[in-house]
Amino acid sequence: MGKLILKMLLLGLVGVNTAINTTDAPEPTPIVMWHGMGDSCCNPMSMGYVQKMFEKSIPGVYVHSLEIGDNIIQDTENGFFMNVNDQVELACAKVQADPKLQNGYHAIGFSQGGQFIRGLAQRCPHPPILNLISIGGPQQGVYGLPSCLGEDHTVCDYMRRLLNYGAYVGWIQRMLVQAQYWHDPLDDATYRQKSLWIADINNDKDVKNATYKDNLTKLTNLVLVRFTEDTVVDPKGSEWFSWYKPGDVTTMLPLNQTQLYIEDWIGLKELDTTGRLRLMEVVGNHLQMTEEAFDEIIEKYLKV
Repeated sequence: MGKLILKMLLLGLVGVNTAINTTDAPEPTPIVMWHGMGDSCCNPMSMGYVQKMFEKSIPGVYVHSLEIGDNIIQDTENGFFMNVNDQVELACAKVQADPKLQNGYHAIGFSQGGQFIRGLAQRCPHPPILNLISIGGPQQGVYGLPSCLGEDHTVCDYMRRLLNYGAYVGWIQRMLVQAQYWHDPLDDATYRQKSLWIADINNDKDVKNATYKDNLTKLTNLVLVRFTEDTVVDPKGSEWFSWYKPGDVTTMLPLNQTQLYIEDWIGLKELDTTGRLRLMEVVGNHLQMTEEAFDEIIEKYLKV
C-alpha cells in the first residue's frame, strides 16, 4: 500500500509539473501594425490579410492594427489630412491603453506607416517596442511623385519643383500629410525651418532632441525593407535612409555617408555598429512582398 501511495504521489507531482510548464509557457510577443497611405487598419485585402497571416504563422499571437480615427473612413482620410504629429500622439495613446501591449511589442509599418511607426518608437517608448520593421517606409522623406518615370526624368524634376514651391507653405504643411515628409535637397534651410514632421523626427535641426536617439537605440532590431523596383517612394533609397548629396539631385549617398548617420542624430550608427540595423532588399515594386520575404521577417523578428 505504501509503495502504491508513493507511486500515485509521484505521478501527481509529474502531472502538476506538466500543468505548470504548459500554463507558464510564454505567450507570443504582440504585434502592432501601421498601414500606408490610402489604406486602413482593417482592409481585408491588405492589413486584414496580413493580420490573418501573422495569426496563422504565430499561433496565439495578438495583433493590434492601428486605426487612426474613430472608424475606417476616418482612418483612411487621416492618412492624407491629419497632422502626422497628431497621428503619432493618437497612436501612442492607443498602444498605452491596450493592456495586452504593456510588456512590449513588435512593430511593423507599411509605406508611410513605416516612417510613422518609427516616429512612434522615438516619441512613445512606453510600452517598449522590441523589433521594428519598416516595409517600404520613406525614412528620409520623398522628393518625387509616385510612378513618375524615374528619379532623373526631367519632367519629374519639374514637377518636384512645382510641388516644392507649395510644400512648405504653412497651410499646406499643416493640412497635407505628404507635404510633411517632403524633403527638398536643394533648399535645406527652408526644409529644416518649415518641415513640421520629417525634419524634426530625423533630428535635422540645429538643436537636437537627445531622447529621439535614446529611444530608438532601445530597439532590439530596426529592420528596413527596400524594394528594388519601387516606383512609389521617390527616391527609393529613402527606404534605407539614403539621401541626395546636399544641393545635388543626381547623386544619392548611401546611409553611412549621410550626416544623419555620421553624426548619429537618431542612433542609426549605434544600431549599425552593434549589429541591430538590418537592411533587407526585396525584388519588386512597392509593397510587393513575397511569401519568402514575409516568412523571413516572421521567423527572424516576429516569433521571438
